[in-house]
Amino acid sequence: MRTHASAKHPHDDAPDTAEDFRRLASLPPGRLRDTLREQIIEAWLPMANRLAGRFRNRGESHDDLRQVAAMGLVKAVDRYDPELGNAFESYAVPTITGEIKRHFRDHMWTLHVPRRVQDLRNRVRFARQDLSQTIPGRRPTVAEIAEYAQMSEEDVRTGLEALESFTALSLDAELPGSEDGYSLSDALGSADPALDVVIDREAVKPRLQALPERERAILYMRFFADMTQSRIAEQLGISQMHVSRLISRCCSRLREQVLQDVA
Repeated sequence: MRTHASAKHPHDDAPDTAEDFRRLASLPPGRLRDTLREQIIEAWLPMANRLAGRFRNRGESHDDLRQVAAMGLVKAVDRYDPELGNAFESYAVPTITGEIKRHFRDHMWTLHVPRRVQDLRNRVRFARQDLSQTIPGRRPTVAEIAEYAQMSEEDVRTGLEALESFTALSLDAELPGSEDGYSLSDALGSADPALDVVIDREAVKPRLQALPERERAILYMRFFADMTQSRIAEQLGISQMHVSRLISRCCSRLREQVLQDVA
């Protein structure tokens, strides 16, 4: 088992296990293969631990992150195909970091995400990692991921959106390009207070129509034309006191009638 660094590896702690992976791929299931697999995993653990260290101080313990990185390393070893000609670390690094990010997304979401969306995200993530071995130099397209994972392109887009949706943005966050402190909360709508009286207005409408013409006119002038009682009295040629009594009597009667209708 060789564990010395090679000049072709971009990582200082990357062991030279190319030959061991070729042997692993040729061995049938059994104790010999399991032993070699464990040796390869052990040789790459320092790099997995270093990758886990990049995610420290994000609310998760370092020991838990190292364990998650180790799980990602195991997956990378089991899925790596040396026949594709790519160096193992080019596949292992995104697999391990992806596993760590998945851990954060699964356990530290600030919003509840439906299980279906989480499943779509995982399928897209695995497909993108596998395709990265065969499509070097660029990310696979939505169509390529959909064909590889046997998903619809719409589900792939949902999974990709979930990959980028880990934390919630504060409503106090300033909008991009805003120079006057305009935040998300300023863009939110609010309930129309008039909605609270829609039912009452509809309930009282037939009762208003049944009022005598003069009383109906007084209520219109007072509550819709916003006229004072003195102006109403002057226009009708009656006293202000009489207007006040008529308004009070009409409102009381309408209230009683509407409440009787509800009961």
